[in-house]
Amino acid sequence: MLNAIWIGFFLVAFVVACIGFAFGDATVFNRIIDSTFAMSKLAVMDVALPLTGVMSLWLGLMTIGERAGAVNVLSRIVGPFFSKLFPEIPKGHPASGQILMNFSANMLGLDNAATPLGLKAMSSLQELNPKKDTASNAQIMFLVLNTSSLMIIPISIMAQRAVLGAANPTDVFLPILFATYVSTLAGLIVVAIKQKINLFQRTIVLWIGGITLALSLLVWYFSTLSREEMDAISRVAGSGILLLIIVAFVGGGAYKRINVFDAFIDGAKEGFHVMVKIIPYLVGMLVGIGVFRASGAMDYLIEGIAYSIAALGGNTDFVGALPTAFMKPLSGSGARALMVETMANYGPDSFVGRLACMFQGATDTTFYVVALYFGSVGIKRTRYAIGAGLITDLAGVIAAIALAYLFFG
Repeated sequence: MLNAIWIGFFLVAFVVACIGFAFGDATVFNRIIDSTFAMSKLAVMDVALPLTGVMSLWLGLMTIGERAGAVNVLSRIVGPFFSKLFPEIPKGHPASGQILMNFSANMLGLDNAATPLGLKAMSSLQELNPKKDTASNAQIMFLVLNTSSLMIIPISIMAQRAVLGAANPTDVFLPILFATYVSTLAGLIVVAIKQKINLFQRTIVLWIGGITLALSLLVWYFSTLSREEMDAISRVAGSGILLLIIVAFVGGGAYKRINVFDAFIDGAKEGFHVMVKIIPYLVGMLVGIGVFRASGAMDYLIEGIAYSIAALGGNTDFVGALPTAFMKPLSGSGARALMVETMANYGPDSFVGRLACMFQGATDTTFYVVALYFGSVGIKRTRYAIGAGLITDLAGVIAAIALAYLFFG
């Protein structure tokens, strides 16, 4: 699947570039070649190298937590639930605790912590994988739920809206939370159907119901706060939870009388080796995405959708925000730039400006996550992971459009 998509990027880009050149765009080939160099540099200098330090830090801390027994405690807490969603994971296996920590970091918008924790979880799942070059059911479930990007507090989006002068930067908070929750549920249902997991089991229903109730209470609480209060509380909560994890792991290691510093160094070394394995995957995927975008294929796609909807007599108000939606599965930084550009052009309080923010918060960078997570463990056959991830993204996009009309239409 990944191979076919990568080839498709280049073939589509070449065809579109030839069409553009035939109609007088003399710079299209230069843009594509320039993009290959720019994206390969981006993959190494702006993504891999900065991530190496973060990876080393958090994998070092995770190693302390594992040797201190903290991860096993988390595994026992979520074991009953994860045993239903991830039947391949043995009871009490550290992977359950690592997955929980990754999901928690994602929900709090703590990207710097979520990625290393997710890569550690994927590595643990790979140890249980009987076919090392093929994604297991557990790995696919984990990856799809990861790409659904359930986020409670979209701090960066609200901050960007404030910078651009939005009257109420937090007015997208509730729609984003609802849209990303729909995306997560869609991903869970799609993979569960594919893997023949019964979602109506009592344990699953209770856990999902409990999570839904907790999210509803958080929504109610944050809806009573001003933007300044919401921003302050969320930042303190996120930083406080991370500090609590660090202190708990180090303190637990000292209590268990393990050599905490040696454990940290062992984990940090693993972080460096993981990044070395990931770099080729990142370069390949980001170059393919860059070529596709530089050729103008993305612009033609959006214009075609706008024309089709208008021809059918449909409302095209949402089309102006679609570049962010289409770019998000390909590139997080590209989607963020398009979100800012959309708000600058249409206004942060416009329907299109708000919808672009909702697209940014409701989905995740599916192709990047696949390249990063599967590349870290040498997975070459992704099976239905990308398809399920894109369905999840589509559910988030549709939910965002419907909610935008409901809240702001």
